[in-house]
Amino acid sequence: MAKTSSCQYIPTDTQKLGVAAIHGENITSIFKGKKDVIAVENVSFDIDQKKITAIIGESGSGKSTLLKLIYGLLEPHSGEVRYKGWLVPTRKDKLIPGHDAMKMVSQGFDDLNLYAKVWDNVASQLPNTNLEYKKTRTEETLKKLRIDHLAQQRVADLSGGERQRVAIARALINDPEVLLMDEPFNQVDAAFRDGLQHDIKQIVLETGLTVILVSHDPAEVLAMADALIVMRNGKIVDAGNPKDLYYNPKHPYTALLLAKSNIINATQASILQIESTKQVAIHQEWIDVEEQPNAPFIIKEIKFRGFYSEYVVGNDKINLHAIVKTKTPIPIGTGVNILIQDSISFSQ
Repeated sequence: MAKTSSCQYIPTDTQKLGVAAIHGENITSIFKGKKDVIAVENVSFDIDQKKITAIIGESGSGKSTLLKLIYGLLEPHSGEVRYKGWLVPTRKDKLIPGHDAMKMVSQGFDDLNLYAKVWDNVASQLPNTNLEYKKTRTEETLKKLRIDHLAQQRVADLSGGERQRVAIARALINDPEVLLMDEPFNQVDAAFRDGLQHDIKQIVLETGLTVILVSHDPAEVLAMADALIVMRNGKIVDAGNPKDLYYNPKHPYTALLLAKSNIINATQASILQIESTKQVAIHQEWIDVEEQPNAPFIIKEIKFRGFYSEYVVGNDKINLHAIVKTKTPIPIGTGVNILIQDSISFSQ
């Protein structure tokens, strides 16, 4: 089992008790150059063991940098990251960076040997001291990721989703305590995404693995993650249970990211008879429209989305997007009343 203490790397470290399994405190990371870029700015977070935590946000939000800080690939300019109360060693502390109890699967499958067979890519992570164990353990790991039938194929001949499974198998064969994944579903076809997510969840249930993954698409992780960390411009703007964040976000950006919510100002809210002094979020599924020739709003646009249509409805002062499940939508230009079922008023 991998060591979880940093004493062997940071002799001056003492264990901090009473904190989460992975604990970040006041972390800042700056990329130096002609113009310094603050990738992560004064963030603090807690990540629980044996759970799946997703770090989400748009490109450039700092989520991949945060993942590397957790793993120890990057050293924070200020603040600290701890695993089980011990400081995570970084490049300055050990020759080969990366925490011994963790494994990372990179976005581009950089660690895979494309011209070697799947079996060799995975088995190569184990020593030859016990060949029988090496064979058995490789078989078990390939079966767990449902790629045992690909064992004799070259990685170069596999699809993106199959390569992702090989990369995960390669990371898991040595039983890490924490698996970190950077955009793990980026190269996986939508049709196979659910299967891979199910298998990862099953591995977490069976082994107690802690998973931290980065995603720019909340739809990929809403049903999969036990917890979300929402990042924007290098800062954590929200964190918590996915369902709680969907229905009760603390920041307008969270509502926009998770629900593609309509974000309106206080003046626009008053047009809809919503009292607020701050921004308001109205999820698209919280809006109903009813046809009314002399109503103050009209259907401006209709976007066919398959099993539902998306209305753009409003007037010269406000536009709202609404989800409507109907085969025969109200025609563009028709006057409608807007009925709001629910809304979120922000304090910030």
